[in-house]
Amino acid sequence: MKKVVMMILEDCPYCHRAFAMMEELCLRHPEYKRVEIDVIDEEKEPERIKGYNYWYVPTYFVGGKKLLEGVPTIEAVENVLKAALE
Repeated sequence: MKKVVMMILEDCPYCHRAFAMMEELCLRHPEYKRVEIDVIDEEKEPERIKGYNYWYVPTYFVGGKKLLEGVPTIEAVENVLKAALE
């Protein structure tokens, strides 16, 4: 399983939407519950985002590769979860 890192901002509506999508996908596909996601709030932990190249949140990196940045869709979030399980 690949490491997933998710950059967020606490007040970001798109981040909240991404969390809701992940919850929905886990209900439909229980295997996605095995994916561990390291969630980093860029305002609270700015030292942890150093070295990551992105502009918008939410942003997902899987195995060090950026797979989703900005406005999430259910398909894009599912692609992140699938990639983590590969």
